[in-house]
Amino acid sequence: MGDMKVKKSGLIAIVGRPNAGKSTLLNRLAGEKLAIVSDKPQTTRHRISAIVSQGDTQFVFFDTPGFHKPHDRLGEVMVNTVYRSAEGVDAALLVVEPVARIGKPEALLIARLAQTKAPVQASVSMPVPMSVPVQTPVPVPVPVPVVLAINKIDTVPKGNLLAVIETYRVAYGFAAIVPISAKDGDGTGLLLDELAPFMPEGPALYPEGQVTDQPERMLIAELVREKLLGALDKEVPHGVAVEVETLREREDGLVEIGVVILCEKDSHKGIIIGKNGAMLKKIGAQARADLEEMYEGPVLLKSWARVKEGWRNKPGQLREMGFDL
Repeated sequence: MGDMKVKKSGLIAIVGRPNAGKSTLLNRLAGEKLAIVSDKPQTTRHRISAIVSQGDTQFVFFDTPGFHKPHDRLGEVMVNTVYRSAEGVDAALLVVEPVARIGKPEALLIARLAQTKAPVQASVSMPVPMSVPVQTPVPVPVPVPVVLAINKIDTVPKGNLLAVIETYRVAYGFAAIVPISAKDGDGTGLLLDELAPFMPEGPALYPEGQVTDQPERMLIAELVREKLLGALDKEVPHGVAVEVETLREREDGLVEIGVVILCEKDSHKGIIIGKNGAMLKKIGAQARADLEEMYEGPVLLKSWARVKEGWRNKPGQLREMGFDL
């Protein structure tokens, strides 16, 4: 943020189908890893925020779960998180892949965003004599402005983008259409330029230097879950969750972390642990390396696997794990 005082600040929801690159974009905008990234769908489960400053403007981005057809209670919670995240924001950022066809998830999101109203600030009237009739102007709600980010432009020939842009241009009145590569960073600065006019005047929403409002334990749990997603077979990842049971920093600076990996079946537990504990050790080593980078010092990570049958369909269990039902 530098020495420039924040004059504008606002909230932006990042929405899109699974694997569109929303989490990669969030991390790119933040300049560090806040959301886990995986090639498996429905990776993001919670609403994760990134606080980004450019010039006199502070942007607060919300990364949301991939919009999909839910198959269990957890899936329903994730879709509802997308809907709630799009309410009360000053702008939305729809992230799509560079395909000249609007899929069902994109069509449903566009329809939802068209019905979502931007916050309206009430008009302030000057005092007038009681004998003078006055008509107070009533603010008219307008749809939340939507910027379209066509992601993964590094994967297609540039000539193909014109058809993608035209397909979306005629489908909805986007405030701007910006081709980007969240992976390489191309075009991401322009996104901030296009979003800045929609940020309301006002002070910073968060202190200078803060990059997220996510609890420390959630960041740890998500980081460990990312390693699980990368290492496990197709049938296991969606039934896996991570809970941080212990977190403390010793006097010598070593950070001690204890995590429990929850799964739904005994057979899945066996896969997570692996032969002679090899898989659990592999996941732990990968997670510890990232945690030591996060804490800028040594980390002692201990992990256990535990079975909780059907946790994805149990509202009480989902609430305990921090999901907003």
